[in-house]
Amino acid sequence: MKTTNYYDTFIAVAEDCPVDAAEIPPQKNDVKSVANMQFEWINKQPYKYTSDEVIFGVHAIRNDVSEKDMEKEREKFFSKGQACLRASPLAKRYGWGIHHDAEGRVAIFPIESEEYDKLTEDKNVKHVKAMRSKRNDKAKKNPEV
Repeated sequence: MKTTNYYDTFIAVAEDCPVDAAEIPPQKNDVKSVANMQFEWINKQPYKYTSDEVIFGVHAIRNDVSEKDMEKEREKFFSKGQACLRASPLAKRYGWGIHHDAEGRVAIFPIESEEYDKLTEDKNVKHVKAMRSKRNDKAKKNPEV
């Protein structure tokens, strides 16, 4: 089975993130977006869930997976690669850094916070950036790059 979990890793906000201060992802009408659901899961209970639990949990809710089908659907879901939290709108669009602890459990920190700054300087964690929303200009001009 494939996984999206990281360990002792901090996902910094994407280079092309459009905000200087973190925003709570908006809810449109009665439908919660993936970003809104991920935010609620992680923000309400920091360091409770792993990336796999958050990503699959949101998938299960959005696809009305029944309790009895949960394990079978989870195996099917992770039988192929899934986008990790580096691709989450939280870090790409809304200004939230994502920290994975030693057990792979996650918490989020606003880009303007002291905690975010401390995690970006912490030599005991691996540092990666969230994926960019836009393609690199150099890649557009020269597709071989």
